[in-house]
Amino acid sequence: MTALRTRLPDRLTSRRGAWVSLGIVLIAFVVLFGLFSRIEAPSGNETAPADSESSRVSALLDEFPDADEQSVIVVASRADAGELTASDIDALGDIVPALDAHTGLESSPPSVSDDGEAAVIVAPIKVGADNAETAEIVNELRSALPAVDGLTLQVTGGPAFGADITSSFDGADFTLLIVTILIVALLLIITYRSPVLWLLPLVVVAFADQLASRVTGALGSWLDLQFDAGIISVLVFGAGTNYALLLISRYREELAVNDDHRVALSTAWRKTVPAIVASNVTVVLALLTLALAVIPGTRGLGISSAAGLLIALAAVLFALPPVLAVCGRKVFWPFVPKTSASDPAAPRRESVWHGIATRVMKRPMVSLVSGLALLAVMATGLVGTSVGLDMASKFRVQSESAAGLEVLAAHFSPGESQPIFVIASSDGADEVLDAVDSVDGVVRAHPTGETEDGDLARIMVTGEYAPGTGESLDLVAELRDVVHDVPDADALVGGAEARDLDARAGNQKDLLLVAPLVLAVSFIVLLVLLRSIVAPIVLLLVNLASAVAAIGVGSWLSRVLFDQPALDLQVPLLAFLFLIALGIDYTIFLVHRARAESESRGTREGMVQAVSHTGAVITSAGIVLAAVFAALGVLPLVTLGQLGLIVGVGVVVDTLVVRTVIVPALFGALGDRIWWPRSIRNRPTQKF
Repeated sequence: MTALRTRLPDRLTSRRGAWVSLGIVLIAFVVLFGLFSRIEAPSGNETAPADSESSRVSALLDEFPDADEQSVIVVASRADAGELTASDIDALGDIVPALDAHTGLESSPPSVSDDGEAAVIVAPIKVGADNAETAEIVNELRSALPAVDGLTLQVTGGPAFGADITSSFDGADFTLLIVTILIVALLLIITYRSPVLWLLPLVVVAFADQLASRVTGALGSWLDLQFDAGIISVLVFGAGTNYALLLISRYREELAVNDDHRVALSTAWRKTVPAIVASNVTVVLALLTLALAVIPGTRGLGISSAAGLLIALAAVLFALPPVLAVCGRKVFWPFVPKTSASDPAAPRRESVWHGIATRVMKRPMVSLVSGLALLAVMATGLVGTSVGLDMASKFRVQSESAAGLEVLAAHFSPGESQPIFVIASSDGADEVLDAVDSVDGVVRAHPTGETEDGDLARIMVTGEYAPGTGESLDLVAELRDVVHDVPDADALVGGAEARDLDARAGNQKDLLLVAPLVLAVSFIVLLVLLRSIVAPIVLLLVNLASAVAAIGVGSWLSRVLFDQPALDLQVPLLAFLFLIALGIDYTIFLVHRARAESESRGTREGMVQAVSHTGAVITSAGIVLAAVFAALGVLPLVTLGQLGLIVGVGVVVDTLVVRTVIVPALFGALGDRIWWPRSIRNRPTQKF
């Protein structure tokens, strides 16, 4: 392994080897890109566990003759918010034949609300094979609706919500990609202050992102995974750019003592690859723990993201070095590093980071208490935080289905838009129906058909509560308790509301399972890298505190600044995972350097020098990663915006507070004991 680390970077950076390496990389990219380019990942978006009651009901509903039929609701209200007139109602009645002609199915006549200010038409449609096809059908229906003077017509209901979610992503991934590239490009230009250098890592990571999108699509197809491609793109760009920053920063240092830029680059590769690989392995293993998740989208995201990050690692370690070697020292123009006699690892006493680290080391307990107090204040944002958004709150931009639901809720029973379905044996259907009718909160319940063999009956239940509210979820739970008690009926409760209830339980289960595993993975990586027991425990506890603080302040900002009443279901788990795993990244970058410096300078001075040498690159990497995650805010779903906000804020705090103040303060307070049971070979006297 040592021989490989010695020979490989020399071959990647030598005059002939660099060109050969580039050729191999390009051939591999073209072959892999072509191999996977025609494979597309599944487009499903199941939010509940596969073995949940709602998922079983969904499978049973497919056995009914009209399984491909679902209903949308056309909500009509006056533009002036007044009562509907007789002519308005007649005009709505004239719409029904047009709807029936378009759908080929029979719609209900207009039903007017008790206050006379709104009316609804229930229109069954044949849904498509997937969300994209259903979105097309719903949009065509909206276009086919005749205009009625003075009335606003809005199509809402379950299929319409799914259609709006799908349609809202039209072009969104491309927008995210462009915004991400622009953010990374701008920050790299600021970091490198070079008109050329920023292009090299950006191009390499962009190629890695495109390959990752094809490979993860193939994985999704082969393993039937569901995931959000936008998050994978953000991870590839963020992590890939971070690795490149670390490598190029060390390359710049080595150029100060090596006339031959190829030798400098080879040395930089050898000295940074342990930290880069360790940080990548941490995140990849943490993501792979999601393979144990019960929520399909969470499980798929873990496996596909892990694959994307491995591709980003390979690109930075094997494609970027030969590119830098071919370009040479002048790629840093106009600030080309000049060779001097000084050691690149020599103490830096002129930098801002050296000054900060020195002040922290003089009074480590004061710095530690101050930093932890800040995290504690941030964590108070968790007070009042709830989890679970209703359907209307999931869109960052108002949609027609959400607007229609608001009108419906204002004038009718809000549960009209999301009926609950009960599947029972035909022999026990009457008893189940009587039991359902006895439950408070049920507006009406009626049979809507049987399977062709007559074994199963379907009952549609309309509740009086708005979808996604606590009352609505409690109603589903109560219905389940009641129908399960009907003997020999084998009754199950499903539908959108039941799926929401199961999704909440599934996400809670995933959080309780995955969070400890992520902490365990991070601890093991730190244990192997640092060969210490004290340091991994202390560093992981700090990282945990930082993650909790970031989720707290992110939740508070979501409520106060963006008027979002709750976090979406997947946000706590994904935010925790990314904050822990990515935070460990920066810990590894810093502490790996501190360990090397401590061997010759002692623990406290070693940490001062580590902060001095890595402060700028870790800060740059953190800002890049935070900005890239913030780019998720351009996507239309609140879920992704919340995730981007929490992780973005958390990375900035982790970079500027945890790595700059808290971790150095811990090293100052514990001294050589931080490395126990290892010992430092050289322990010079340190004065601060």
